[in-house]
Amino acid sequence: MRTVSRPPSHSAPRWNRVSAGMFLDFRQLREVYLETAAATANAAADARPELRVSTQGQVLTAGNLVLTLAVEATVHHLDLVTALPGAAGPSPAGLATVRATLGGLLGRPVPLDGSDEHYPRAATGRTPLTDAERLALGADADRFPLFS
Repeated sequence: MRTVSRPPSHSAPRWNRVSAGMFLDFRQLREVYLETAAATANAAADARPELRVSTQGQVLTAGNLVLTLAVEATVHHLDLVTALPGAAGPSPAGLATVRATLGGLLGRPVPLDGSDEHYPRAATGRTPLTDAERLALGADADRFPLFS
């Protein structure tokens, strides 16, 4: 496995802010993202799903890495459209993958009603759980956010 230099995990939030601040125009950041996303999609298409890869100090299969990236992209897509009424949200397939991942982290299917857009926001701490959701989750409510 090839090792890529990266900042220590404790400084990653600062590194992300500093990196994002390098772009004076959103279009520059967009181009970098699109190029990286295309390279990731091409690499994922050529990788065997069972191939073990290392990233951010973890080892996982290429298939799980792709799912992780899909979940991350879907959750961040939700972040971006929150304040943009009328903007297209994430795909139903992406939202279903997020729901399945959150159910896996919870250890059981998600016991909450509501939209596929709301649950990822609540389960990642972007919006607080309602009293009804806390009641439905029982003791599991204290485990939220499942990831952030």
